[in-house]
Order: sequence, then C-alpha cells, then structure tokens
Amino acid sequence: MKIKDIAAHPISFMVPEGQNVTLGIGRAVKRDAVLVRVETDEGLHGWGEAHHGRCPGAVAKLIDTTLRDLVLGMDPLDVSAVWARVYKMQLASHGMGAAAALALSGLDLALWDIRGKASGWPLYRLLGGAARPVRAYAGGISLGWQAPEQLAEEAARHVESGYRALKLRVGDSVRRDIERVQAVRAELGDEIEILVDANTGYTLDDVRRTSDAYEELGVGWLEEPFSPYDYRSYTEAAALTRVPLAAGENHYTRYEFARMIEDGAVRFAQPDLSKTGGVTETMRIAALTSAWKLTLNPHTSATGINMAASIHLLAAIDNAGYFEGDVARHNPFRDELGGVPYRIAKDGSVLPQEGAGMGLEIDEDFIKAHPLIDGPCYV
Repeated sequence: MKIKDIAAHPISFMVPEGQNVTLGIGRAVKRDAVLVRVETDEGLHGWGEAHHGRCPGAVAKLIDTTLRDLVLGMDPLDVSAVWARVYKMQLASHGMGAAAALALSGLDLALWDIRGKASGWPLYRLLGGAARPVRAYAGGISLGWQAPEQLAEEAARHVESGYRALKLRVGDSVRRDIERVQAVRAELGDEIEILVDANTGYTLDDVRRTSDAYEELGVGWLEEPFSPYDYRSYTEAAALTRVPLAAGENHYTRYEFARMIEDGAVRFAQPDLSKTGGVTETMRIAALTSAWKLTLNPHTSATGINMAASIHLLAAIDNAGYFEGDVARHNPFRDELGGVPYRIAKDGSVLPQEGAGMGLEIDEDFIKAHPLIDGPCYV
C-alpha cells in the first residue's frame, strides 16, 4: 500500500450572535479547523485534524504542497517512517516551527485512521488499550468570563449532564477570578473537581495573590498561567503556590515536553494531538510523563476527529488523566462532521469509539458547506 494523495481542507463557522464567549485570549467570533485527508492506492482513506494555529489557510497550504510532496508514495502503515521524514525535512533542520508541527499532527492522525481501517480495529486497540472509561471534565470553549451567578448556573447544568469535573477560565482580574471560583464552589459543593485555566494571562504576582484562595477552594490545577516558553516564570510560580500547575497544549513534540518535565514545575501534562505531533508523538510523550509519574490530560481541538483520537489514546495508556469535553452550545465540528465523538456517562466518563480507526464517518458534504472564512477567530 502506498500514499496516493494528501489534501487539506480548512473549514470555518461563525459563532452565532449571543454565544460569543470571552476568555483570556479574547472574544470568540468564529471557529476554524484544518482537516487532512490521506488516500491510498488501495482505496482506503483516513482523516486527521491539524490545529489551525490561527492561520488555517497557511497550515492547509503547507500540507498541500510541502508535506504532500515529501511523503507521496510512502507506506501509510509505516507511520514512524512518515513522521521521521517530515520531522527531518521540516522541523529538525530548521528549528521547531509551529505550522510544520500542526501540519504533521494532522497527517499523522489520518495515517492512524488508515491503520485502523486496514486492520478493522479501533484506534485504542491498535495502541494496546481497551474500551475502558476515561474521566472527562467540562471545559472546552468555554465556562468563561460570565457573571459569577450565571457561571454557577452553567456549571450546575454540566454537572447535571454527568460531568464530575469542570474547568473555569481565569486571567480576567484577581478579584473577579476568585469571585467566579467561589460562586461555582458554593453552587456545586465539595464533591466536584474545579480546575482553572488562565490562558497565559497571569503574572507571577497574580499567581501569588490567587494562591491561598484557590487552595482553600480546592482548585485541582492552574493551567497555563504563562506562555509556554516562559520557563523561568513556571519554575518561580511552582514555589509561590501549592496549587499544581498544568501546561502543554502549546508545546510541540517530545523534545519540548522533555524540557518542561525536567524543570519540575508542571504537574499535569496537556499535549494536543493536533499540535504536538499526532498520535505517534503523543504516545512517546505519554511514556515520558509516565516515567515521571505525571498524568496525561490532552487539550482537545476543534472537531470530533481530535476528540475521538484523544479518548482512544487515553484508553490505551497507563497514566491517563482527564479528557477535555467541549461545552460550546454550538459546535457543528463536534456534532455534525462525523457523528457525535463521545457521550458523557452518569459517572462523568467517556468511552472510545468502536468503529475501525477513529470510528467516525466524515461527511464530505459538510466540509464543502463550511469553507474557510478569513480573519481572526478571537478579537
């Protein structure tokens, strides 16, 4: 079997008026994704998702030109060789480039989908796992910066739907951040896990000023207080607070995770399969974090492809943490692209898909109906 063709499909949809949630990186006005279709000479095809990186057209162009030409004719089942070729030609020789890492991630996911279809196995089984429950938290876009009472009401609805953990967006102001967490804790009681995500919006002083309140409120982690390469601030923050730090959604490949792990500041690792190098590289990162007794808690991207792949992988590793459930009221990339990728059980867990590969049937008419919309997704 050989790779016959590769095509990228950048897609978008506008967030409906009145549902434009606000968080530390801005107000959401649209959502983007880059889908990757790999076709083989034996008629099999697979789908992957590359994170858009806020430049979906550029990521798609990179896939359609450079990556396509690099791997045409290679064996799609030999994902390690494909990964190594792209890494050598695009990343190792010119330094870590975000666009190349995103593009490689989407390609890798599509190849694992093909491997599953070729064998008739779901991805979790290919990876050595089982259809075991995976804990989930409500947190993908957004539980954002609503008024405290409105946030508490929304949080209660997610708990009623089955979630036993949720993540609140902070990074607004210290006072308002604490007020929101207090309101949710008062509404939900002590049995529900509360996590917080600053979306890189904190300073060291913010960490210091929120530390006692977050600890008293039982916050399980403080996610991405700083940008991913601000290593010194992460190290200093770990000495300022007893609330564990989480990071990794904007770290690329095992090499950047190795630095993060060895620094010892981050306690929860959060690679995104559509950013860090796909299934192939995230399994390597899972092994690294397992050796350091850290759990893996993937950041989820825009579509059901990434969500399904994340659950498959968590069902196959020995240090699985949380799956990040998407709580957006309107997300056709989650609900309409290829079937619902997961359902929340009453105990707050999710199960991997049982179909071959990712277990999704991608609707190509849906893709045609959602062409790329230029412009920023957050303002």
